[in-house]
Amino acid sequence: MMENLAIEMRGITKRFPGVAANDQVDLAVRENEILALLGENGAGKSTLMSILFGSYDPDEGTIKIRGRETRIRDPNDAASLGIGMIHQHFKLIHNYTVAENIVLGMEPVNRLGLLDLAAAEKRVAALSEQYGLRVNPKDKIEDITVGMQQRVEILKTLYRSADIIIFDEPTAVLTPQEIDELMEIIRQLKAKGKTIILITHKLKEIKAVAERCTVLRRGKVAGTVNVADVTENELVEMMVGRAVKLEIDKGPAKPGEVTLSLRNISVKNSRGLLAVRNLSLDVRAGEIMGIAGVDGNGQSELISAITGMAPLESGSIWMDGADISRQSIRKRIEAGMGYVPEDRQKHGLISPFTVGENLALKNYYTPRYIDRGFVLNNEAINHDAGQLILNFDIRAGKGALTLAGSMSGGNQQKAIIAREIELSPRLLIIAQPTRGLDVGAIEYIRSRIVSERDKGRAVLLVSFDLDEIMTLCDRIATISRGAIVAVKDAGSVTAQEIGSMMAGERAAR
Repeated sequence: MMENLAIEMRGITKRFPGVAANDQVDLAVRENEILALLGENGAGKSTLMSILFGSYDPDEGTIKIRGRETRIRDPNDAASLGIGMIHQHFKLIHNYTVAENIVLGMEPVNRLGLLDLAAAEKRVAALSEQYGLRVNPKDKIEDITVGMQQRVEILKTLYRSADIIIFDEPTAVLTPQEIDELMEIIRQLKAKGKTIILITHKLKEIKAVAERCTVLRRGKVAGTVNVADVTENELVEMMVGRAVKLEIDKGPAKPGEVTLSLRNISVKNSRGLLAVRNLSLDVRAGEIMGIAGVDGNGQSELISAITGMAPLESGSIWMDGADISRQSIRKRIEAGMGYVPEDRQKHGLISPFTVGENLALKNYYTPRYIDRGFVLNNEAINHDAGQLILNFDIRAGKGALTLAGSMSGGNQQKAIIAREIELSPRLLIIAQPTRGLDVGAIEYIRSRIVSERDKGRAVLLVSFDLDEIMTLCDRIATISRGAIVAVKDAGSVTAQEIGSMMAGERAAR
């Protein structure tokens, strides 16, 4: 028996239609420890923590906080017990400022009882400076990057001074330097007496800060281990039930003709400022070209312009020798452009639609899926979706009829990859393909990307994960402040050199 438990969850069961997300789960967290919670997407980690945070009611089981049995009916109950949670999918109001989001529900007021926005901004600025998160309190959420939004979530919990803090994939969109800073923050929080639960798929993070690790597999506890006593490979095998290759087998590229050519393009951001500046780049068939850079340096605007979601300010985009700068999104798709977006929930899927409907989003109007010229052929849509679900190992409880929003992040990503690859694109544009995914899903998705390269496709990969860039790419273009700093063959440059260029340093000639 362990003494001084901050959290004791016993026999927790939570069922959703077609799946038991948690099945008789036991979890014990000691006071003032860092416990990692590891498992594949869909293993039940986020569901278990959402129960602890009051977002879900368990169907069965009990919860004790510091030895006292309690029912946590909602996040307000959790907050009163000193529990805070940083969610993987952000809980932010987009037309509010950073400061307004952070203080929401605990607003400072002046002598007249009105919101003291200046005091809120001052407090947020102090927290931001203290933890090195570099967030402007006056910015609106809708105007800042995904990475900045993640930092706001971190600051929301720090503002509330919770004693038990749940981090749900907090580093998914952070740079290597920011991840190091966050790991130090977590250590500091422990040093100040906080209890930390860290949900992450990044084994290096577990080894860096966690003392113990509880592993979930398909809704059940696979075991709890002392982190110092196990290897990364042993953790992976506990998680997926089999050995997983942490390195991808990738032969040399066989580049062909230029498929995508960007010529002196400039693109504005949502605030009307130039985010991409006079950028030129070629991507060839049979290669993976990586874009490496710190979040917020024009990557999102660049991809939006190439895919037709944002207009060019100047310059031109050529695909297979044809100028597509002013073509519609559909015309670009029909020309052979595939796109895996950065935000799978906002731009990749329609959550209330079924998996089958989502898999047919880009070709639903073709003769294969239209009856009598105007009625969708759902039988054909669901039949083809079922084949893709099987081929791409998409875990959907009701098959093609599963609602896309009910699946785990990893299975949502697999569905998007399946849809794009099935269309056999000449050019595959992929943004943050493995963000927030477990090692099993990462292994699968990375191997599919390499497979597409080996079929002669041109692949443009944008990732904030420098390890991913170095692992997958044949050539690497480093972007800083909307401009390409240098383009290097992957084998001729180190991660440290790329990191320096990401900070804006020019490459040596």
